[in-house]
Amino acid sequence: MSTRFGARLARTTDELGTLCVGIDPHPSLLAEWGLTDDADGLARFCDVCLDGLAGHVGLVKPQSAFFERHGSAGVAVLERLLAGLAQTPTLSLLDVKRGDIGSTMDGYADAYLGVGAPLGADAVTLSPYLGFGSLAPALRAAEEAGRGVFVLARTSNPEGGPVQLADWSGRSVAQGIVDGAAAANADVTPLGDVGVVIGATHEHGLDLSALGGAVLAPGLGAQGASPADVAARFAGLSGIVVPTASRSVLRAGPDPAALRGAAEALRDELEAARTAS
Repeated sequence: MSTRFGARLARTTDELGTLCVGIDPHPSLLAEWGLTDDADGLARFCDVCLDGLAGHVGLVKPQSAFFERHGSAGVAVLERLLAGLAQTPTLSLLDVKRGDIGSTMDGYADAYLGVGAPLGADAVTLSPYLGFGSLAPALRAAEEAGRGVFVLARTSNPEGGPVQLADWSGRSVAQGIVDGAAAANADVTPLGDVGVVIGATHEHGLDLSALGGAVLAPGLGAQGASPADVAARFAGLSGIVVPTASRSVLRAGPDPAALRGAAEALRDELEAARTAS
């Protein structure tokens, strides 16, 4: 990958829209689709998602936990899904929320972000709660391989508030994470490779004017946030907002055409709300 992730994200979202569809094959959804809760059902689920979504939305976000719960066979399905997505215009964002220090962080970087990483996606989610500096190996690996990262800042779950809104030298922890990402993006144009995760389900209260990267905004659809909410809450962003929806799109399956239709309708709603704001 010779082109940096930020540049590829800007181009892809311009062509296919900003919607990111979560690929969350939890047991109840597999059952709704008439699939078995095992690696075979998982593989069939992913085939439908690949057929219905790839080339029609800007990003898809496989949730690693729903693959890992099936052991090595499930991880093998995830590898095949990522390889399949790599052959399409749609970017893959692997939701793994990894974060550690030293050689352990090096290991995570090798697994998900390095050149030739076995579980390499276009981008991954990272947890900074051992300190933003602990992510340095992951940021280096991502830059070398042309990948991106989205760092948890102000997440959509209410339990995150006591930690993320705590005071840290006169600013919130979440604002410190945003500022760390902004510093990592400072010398990169047109869009940095380090994004942040900020839920679309609440007023975040963060200064995003210097971020220079993308915001992954979970909470669209089933969690309650509307396209108008997304447009209003991220109006001050110096970058791209990537809203994510899972259940509200996936419930249209298992027909690939219906899945595609649901995703395209939500994508168009997001664009209309953005241009109207």
